[in-house]
Amino acid sequence: MGETILVAGGAGYIGSHTCLRLAEAGFTPVVYDNLSNGWESFVQWGPLEVGDINDAARLDEVFAKHRPVAVIHFAAFIEVGFSVAEPGPFYGNNVGGTITLVEAARGAGIDKLVFSSTCATYGAPVRVPMDESHPQAPLNPYGRSKLMVEEILRDMDRYKGFRSVVLRYFNAAGADPQGRIGEKHEPETHAIPLAIAAARGERDRFMLFGEDYDTRDGTCVRDYIHVLDLADAHVAALKWLLAGKDSAAFNLGTGTGTSVKELVGAIERRSNRPFPLEPAPRRDGDAPSLVADNGKARDLLGWTPRYGLDEIIEHAWAWHANGAGALKR
Repeated sequence: MGETILVAGGAGYIGSHTCLRLAEAGFTPVVYDNLSNGWESFVQWGPLEVGDINDAARLDEVFAKHRPVAVIHFAAFIEVGFSVAEPGPFYGNNVGGTITLVEAARGAGIDKLVFSSTCATYGAPVRVPMDESHPQAPLNPYGRSKLMVEEILRDMDRYKGFRSVVLRYFNAAGADPQGRIGEKHEPETHAIPLAIAAARGERDRFMLFGEDYDTRDGTCVRDYIHVLDLADAHVAALKWLLAGKDSAAFNLGTGTGTSVKELVGAIERRSNRPFPLEPAPRRDGDAPSLVADNGKARDLLGWTPRYGLDEIIEHAWAWHANGAGALKR
């Protein structure tokens, strides 16, 4: 195998798919994960080192053992509700842990990091589609924690020469088409797995949060991007840094929006039957429409999404039908 990459949070959903793509590209991914939200069975393409990103001594040990040339950082809490209920621990992990990880990397002579960020750093959209110059005004501690890390990374580049690529995801979805890994969160909050569970009779209903938005059918519009397309972008970002290029930020989305009702319709077509829907009030902080302008990633990284919504749903359906339910901690 080729150069070693430390993948913090590599036992999670997007991290594990990125490890798959790294291995296919000739890299050796070393997963560093405390397994609080990840799955040991997802670590299939390189060694697992169990540890927390706030544990500086453990990080030093792992960096010395494996001597990676760069870091890809996924190890963050992502639940918006938890960020509101417990902002202290949330910032302690997402911001404090990132500082510890970056300093450990620098101590090991590493100056390159790919960071898993989010379109939640933009907050309420002032224009759609959203490009990288869109104002950043997060609506909750989750988005603020990611923006804080982006600002820290900008300072680390400016003052210490520590380069990074920030990748702002829109809505990750789908699974490995071969069924080896997929989406599994506890609790699950993402629309596609929740809707699939309702369609398969594993949930009694699917909640429609708001039907009076200023969109084409009254429901929220989101940009669903296949997890393997995200993984491909991480490999492209890594190669960008390894080639000596400057720090940068990129949006990762398809540029196509899908409403919640359109999503439900696509899943009903896959299941060949309707499933119960329950209208509910709008949720605080839900923007009417979030769609990426991905032109910068296309032009500079040479990255273009390969999968559409039907493939996302097909791959997710197969995963949830055959694999996800068997995962146990």
